[in-house]
Amino acid sequence: MLVNGVWTEDWQPVQAKDDEGRFIRQTSSFRHWITPDGSAGPTGYAGFKAEADRYHLYVAYICPWASRALMVHQLKQLTDIISISVVQPQLGAQGWQFGDFPSANHDDLNHAQYLHEIYTQADVNFTGRATVPVLWDKKLNTIVNNESADIIRMLNSAFDGITGNRLNLYPNHLATEIDDLNQAIYSQLNNGVYQAGFASSQSAYEEAYNNVFTMLDKLEQQLSDQRRYLLGDALTETDIRTFVTLVRFDAAYHGLFKCNRNTLASMPNLHAYMLRIYALPSIKDTVNLTHIKAGYYSIKTLNPNGIIPAGPASL
Repeated sequence: MLVNGVWTEDWQPVQAKDDEGRFIRQTSSFRHWITPDGSAGPTGYAGFKAEADRYHLYVAYICPWASRALMVHQLKQLTDIISISVVQPQLGAQGWQFGDFPSANHDDLNHAQYLHEIYTQADVNFTGRATVPVLWDKKLNTIVNNESADIIRMLNSAFDGITGNRLNLYPNHLATEIDDLNQAIYSQLNNGVYQAGFASSQSAYEEAYNNVFTMLDKLEQQLSDQRRYLLGDALTETDIRTFVTLVRFDAAYHGLFKCNRNTLASMPNLHAYMLRIYALPSIKDTVNLTHIKAGYYSIKTLNPNGIIPAGPASL
């Protein structure tokens, strides 16, 4: 935790909680947008123009929020346009750290040891948690945005004029359906598993647990008509946001987070849907089960002995 730019206490998984013991997630702090001409986006200031090799993305394979940004980065063919650094999976006393864990990187761009140093480089008086993903501007030496919902939406369209990639994960005719389903899936499933895992009361846990499986049952039924994706035949932003939770479910959320009514593998429509997305070009490269298990099971409040489960070994 940073307070006025100074690291003040060891990292803890529970950011905040309400009077009923419900886990409360921190609101993202940097909300600028990259646009084709550098004009201001829905939030933040102007000046962030889409340019090749100007931006850098800090991610963690363990983190679903970072992974959805990484998925869009791959699907939109931005690997030669926006460079990437991957932090180590274990969350230590100072949070995310760069290093030598397989498939992780050192920070060759800003030469930081910890991700929180990236935050204080952008704002010397920053107060809050240093989270991933982080979209960094190499030209202005600052953070553009650290809200994954914003990042995936800007990556969807801001660089199309440079890459020529016209895949649209947020088409106008589906925008309302996408926004509505995104909100329901976020509150009940994406964040719901965390609310179950980090609940500090029985009632808060059971509320979150019920929300998770209510949503999973709804999605299982929605896919029962053999549609390819949640909203039809076309992949959308909603599928990206859903996939990142599903792909972690059996490896982490089912056991460690006590979302254990059943595994995802026992839900045939959802499991097949997850594997369809996993089979898309380059998506496999965004999923690293070794990082996922090493990261989640490094959370000492949930797993004090640090034992990493042997399975599942694959999806």
